[in-house]
Amino acid sequence: MIDWCKRHPILFMAGYLVFYLVCFGALEHFIKPEWIVHCFLDDWIPFCKYAVIPYFAWFVWVPATLFWLLFTQPRQEFWRLCLPLFGGMTLCVALCALIPNGVDLRPDSIPGNDFFTQVVRQLWGVDTDTNVWPSIHAFNSMTVALSYHRWAKAKPSTQRRVVGTCMQLLNLSILASTVLLRQHSVIDLFCGVALALVLDYVADYVTAHARVWIQQEA
Repeated sequence: MIDWCKRHPILFMAGYLVFYLVCFGALEHFIKPEWIVHCFLDDWIPFCKYAVIPYFAWFVWVPATLFWLLFTQPRQEFWRLCLPLFGGMTLCVALCALIPNGVDLRPDSIPGNDFFTQVVRQLWGVDTDTNVWPSIHAFNSMTVALSYHRWAKAKPSTQRRVVGTCMQLLNLSILASTVLLRQHSVIDLFCGVALALVLDYVADYVTAHARVWIQQEA
């Protein structure tokens, strides 16, 4: 199975995407929230319809990074991102199934009929405010940002520093958008970021020791 994945990375990604969408879709339809996530910080954060821009940028940034690593970087960098990214997404889905959760933060209505308002309404119509903890949006964004950090740090140069800084700024804007759009609680956000940091550390440990194990077997 591992050898097949190595030979067919695109099919592997497509297969995981189908698996994830089926699982998440099942959660959305069959699981009802039992825990409404909320903290006092949520009450201080204003709603901002313009945050929909970085929120939707996430849907391009994550797959674009995977394909960029796959086609332009050493293959191990691609798998190094897949390990925490897909493992964490699976864990998030499992947590939502075991601890059904949601938020109740959205305003009753959004005044106006401009482009951004309409996009937010469509988003809320498709993406419910359930299965929010930990935030998969925040988890994925932070995990991808960490991969750019490693890339910029591996061979320091002006170009890599500039790209790395831009990617970190994009990450921060995506993280902020999750709470500014009232899609997530601050608790969801910080738990998603914390999960990304933990799994990135685990992935570092696994990949480092995998090389040692392979050398010992050889």
